[in-house]
Amino acid sequence: MRREALARLAEERVDHRFKGLPPDADGLTVGELAAQRRDLFTGGFTTPVLTLSAEHLEHNLRLMQTYTARHQLAFAPHGKTSMAPQLFQRQLEHGAWGITLAVPHQVRVARAFGVQRIFLANELVDAAALRWVAAELAADPSFRLVCYVDSVRGVELMDAALRGGAQRPVDVVVELGAGEGARTGARTQAECARIAEAVAGVPTLRLVGVAGYEGEVPQADGERVRAYLRRLVALAAELDKAGHFARTDEIVVSAGGSAWFDAVAEVFAAAPALSRPVLKLLRSGAYVTHDDGHYRELTPFNRVPEEGALEPAFRLWAQVVSRPTAAQAFANAGKRDAAYDLHLPFAQVVHRDGAEHAATGITVTGLSDQHTWLATTEEADLAVGDWIGLGLSHPCTSFDKWQLIPVVRADGTVVDYVRTFF
Repeated sequence: MRREALARLAEERVDHRFKGLPPDADGLTVGELAAQRRDLFTGGFTTPVLTLSAEHLEHNLRLMQTYTARHQLAFAPHGKTSMAPQLFQRQLEHGAWGITLAVPHQVRVARAFGVQRIFLANELVDAAALRWVAAELAADPSFRLVCYVDSVRGVELMDAALRGGAQRPVDVVVELGAGEGARTGARTQAECARIAEAVAGVPTLRLVGVAGYEGEVPQADGERVRAYLRRLVALAAELDKAGHFARTDEIVVSAGGSAWFDAVAEVFAAAPALSRPVLKLLRSGAYVTHDDGHYRELTPFNRVPEEGALEPAFRLWAQVVSRPTAAQAFANAGKRDAAYDLHLPFAQVVHRDGAEHAATGITVTGLSDQHTWLATTEEADLAVGDWIGLGLSHPCTSFDKWQLIPVVRADGTVVDYVRTFF
């Protein structure tokens, strides 16, 4: 990655754009504020404020590095989770092959910070974006982009946009759909073969493999997910036998969200040898922060605890601003601040006068735009002015609500700030 671009993030000035940061920090650079090592609770931070655990981030990065190496998987974590180049850099430093992204804007962000390998998990048919990709490939011989195709029409549109302007072909993988009613992807092996034939007929594209997303398998369970992944591996073998990978030095076989990467590891390990080396590429992204809800429930490490455990790195701090009855309280964070598409936040700890205690008897029952609704029992120790720490579900819809996120050590010291680009 481009170190100078990352370094410029520390030169950005702190001001009103960034929620939760100390008002008296206005005008400081992010680097200057980080160097002050302020305490989250006494250093002037205002609520609500989303934080990341320094220790849990590092733990999760190391754990997935170890896991993918153990299972001989290349790793391109999905960057749409965080859209944070600083975290992309750390993922690459921890052994990632590249970064997965979903739409052209995200690719532009990654390229602005020098990511050299990008897997675009979508069919790209935007002519302006394709012309930009072609220019990037022409300007940087070391840049590699791989993207989906899932239709003959898509191949035709890509070729029309690239023809006459592409110095290097764009690498593509045929996306195999996860079943009827699933999301994108060609539905049958025969349709995949027609797409491969279409790619072979144009000079602007190069077929390099197959890919899919097992998280979209209808009524997903271990048996159905493994069956789909075996279909994906069989498709790679079928297209290889038909000679469709003659123009590439390695064959990409890619899958893997954050709920079934153990099944991906198992099925890919049993894949047959092909005519060329196989890049077995996993794309899980939510691991970097994990969560306290959806992925805590679904993580494969629940099924293979001997391989380790991810740790939730997010905590949203809000302040109790109203305690109208003994059974109810309100904090000053809401839908603008917290993920709520999969689960409501979880009350975890209460911070008062430098001490913390468990949020016993406190339950989040709803979110307004700027309020958290809290139900409280008799055992709840909660007063107006207390800070309440909330666990979140679904990292992808937590990051996108915050542009600059403090990274906090267990002792409350803020040691860094992570910039997002949504």
